Amino acid sequence: MDEEPQKAGLGAKSKQDKDTAGIGDHNRSAVLGWVLYDWANSAFATTVMAGFFPLYFKNYISAGMKATESTAYLGWANALGAVLIALSAPMLGAISDASCTKKRFVAIFSGIGILSTIMLAWIPQGGALLASIIYALASLGFAGSISFYDSLLPGITTQDNVDMVSASGYAWGYLGGGLLFGINVLMYQRPSFFGLSSAIEAVQYAFISVGLWWAIFSIPLFVFVREPLTYMKQPLPLLRSIGRAMHELSGTFSRVRNFKMTALFLLAFFLYNDGVGTTIKMAVDYGLSIGIGAGDLIGALLLVQFIGFPAALIMGKIAKRFSPKTGIYICIVVYLVVIAFAAKMSSGKEFYVLAALIGLVQGGIQSLSRSFYARLTPKDRSGEFFGLYNLLGKFSGILGPIMVGQIGLLSGNSRIGIISISLLFLAGGIILSRCRV
Repeated sequence: MDEEPQKAGLGAKSKQDKDTAGIGDHNRSAVLGWVLYDWANSAFATTVMAGFFPLYFKNYISAGMKATESTAYLGWANALGAVLIALSAPMLGAISDASCTKKRFVAIFSGIGILSTIMLAWIPQGGALLASIIYALASLGFAGSISFYDSLLPGITTQDNVDMVSASGYAWGYLGGGLLFGINVLMYQRPSFFGLSSAIEAVQYAFISVGLWWAIFSIPLFVFVREPLTYMKQPLPLLRSIGRAMHELSGTFSRVRNFKMTALFLLAFFLYNDGVGTTIKMAVDYGLSIGIGAGDLIGALLLVQFIGFPAALIMGKIAKRFSPKTGIYICIVVYLVVIAFAAKMSSGKEFYVLAALIGLVQGGIQSLSRSFYARLTPKDRSGEFFGLYNLLGKFSGILGPIMVGQIGLLSGNSRIGIISISLLFLAGGIILSRCRV
């Protein structure tokens, strides 16, 4: 197969593209519905994943348990959800293409995530195993829904607008997630003001609020976003599509190899996104190691959310004015500055500076990577290709921690280990320079 099919993605301008370059009435509603889903599910990422569940699990659910044992439970819970979706995403993506059921899969995984999140509020103290399983299911629902949500992007916009639409999703996700998280933080800090008996009860109600927020603001996606076309002349029934998907999936990697630019981008994305994931993990670890308390960590997380909102939109405008590659390169340069700064960081004030720098580029590099990949993806196989994209995304953050640990161990200097993360960004940037749309 030659590379001609590459034009099937956003890189090709059809008559419909030209007619809707300004985003017509239907597309405007579809974009709004799509963006609001990011607003909806980002509450889980902020309030549950990054904010309260680790503290709730440590201080309440696993109270009396050895610290190493509770950490092991939490670690396995995080890993289980990530591995399940990473291994299943390409297969489920291929099924959604064959059966034309991307929105149905968004609904299924959202339902799993929403119900599991609400159930976290009723787990009794001492139920570490049950909490780990429910949290893993919630994480599975969150990550699974995002995989199919991403695959809807090529069908709702055009090449001229894809960067801004993708950036808007991340930007409003930061704002929505940060807004509810801010309310939940107030509930946690002043439970009596909200008629709650304790901080623990405040966290439990926070979990319920996330589930309701996620459910309510997901509705516009299902109302306004149309199911995109499939490569099949007639979509198959869901059960028959499984067999078809297994056949198609066997050719996914060979198809990606035939799309040279897509394969190059996926390699570049895997490398620099591994650097992104590792940098986030090291920033939190550094904050803890220099004695920053839970309140300051939550404050820094809120800072990232609210800086991330305008920053993601600005990156979208930069991509529209120049190119998404230019925006990604700017983000890579800022991350290199972050790594150099982290290697010298020694105080709490510097941790807030680090958080602000990460907030400037974290949403930008993610949104522009998504929109750049959408250009390289065959529109009628977006579920299959975005399944592979999310597979690589879930495995990001593996090489970096190993490099940090081993290089730090061999050199006897942890700061040198941190600097080694820059190699991932540099390698990813070099490979990205060879990608053409």
